[in-house]
Amino acid sequence: MLLFLVATLAGWVDTIAGGGGLITIPTMLILGIPPSVALATNKLQGSSGTLVASLYFIRKGIVNLNNSKLLLFTTFIGSVLGGRMLLFINSEVLRGVIPILLILMGLYFLFSQNIGIVDRKPRISYISFSVFVAPILGFYDGFFGPGTGTFMTLAFVSLCGYNLSKSTANAKILNFTSNFSALIYFVFFGEIYWKIGIFMIAGQIIGSSIAAKMILEKGTALIRPVVVSVCFLMSAKLLFEFLKSQFF
Repeated sequence: MLLFLVATLAGWVDTIAGGGGLITIPTMLILGIPPSVALATNKLQGSSGTLVASLYFIRKGIVNLNNSKLLLFTTFIGSVLGGRMLLFINSEVLRGVIPILLILMGLYFLFSQNIGIVDRKPRISYISFSVFVAPILGFYDGFFGPGTGTFMTLAFVSLCGYNLSKSTANAKILNFTSNFSALIYFVFFGEIYWKIGIFMIAGQIIGSSIAAKMILEKGTALIRPVVVSVCFLMSAKLLFEFLKSQFF
């Protein structure tokens, strides 16, 4: 029941700003679930939340799936490569860098009062975004992960010129794509607590559904403060873990 409620909250937060794992993974670890199993089970329940949100945005016409095929393909490939690279390079090298980037991103959203209110002229074409940016975002999610949804949203706002609601919606389908590639690996080669995962999926579906509707109704007024809060919370958590690993 606790994990169901946690997953509901995480689904709400993740759909709006990303960073749902900031809530679910520590909770599973506190309850005594082994780290590798917690990561695998989290990917299962988290993927369900991004799928539900993606389908909602597609059904509402915010995301055009037919026009996103190249984008999804390159994101998937990037995520697969990132997961493979993780086998050869220690992701610890990013633990000291990513929190700084998240803080800067949080400050950017905090002080940019007019960010993402309306669509703006794109800085790069859809083809360029699909070929050069999407694979990097997918690679990062496969290789390291924290803050991926937020990075994706910022990429759509700053490079494609989308408003914040549209950027968040498109970020969800990219996030699901990169999550799905990792989930395939965990299903075949990892250990998932399926019983726990099913209860958490139910929570994710509820939280993600509520958040997706709120995004379309409230837009920037809702997304900005949640993104800022999540950025600062994630950076604090990652910095704490990095410093603890270095000095304790």
